Amino acid sequence: MEIKSYKEAVEELDSIVKQMQSPDCDIDRLSEFTSRALTLLKYCKEKLLKTEEDVKRTLEEFS
Repeated sequence: MEIKSYKEAVEELDSIVKQMQSPDCDIDRLSEFTSRALTLLKYCKEKLLKTEEDVKRTLEEFS
């Protein structure tokens, strides 16, 4: 499943956490949930680092 935005990734992560915390969580899906959560976390980290770099670069231009 393609990740389209940071917001979408965070919302999906929230959904995964809720599913994993549910007493009805299917133990057979925990590995799937964990793998998807890791993919989403990596995406978010990369997006945050890129945004930080862009903001620093922009601020340097005005210094």
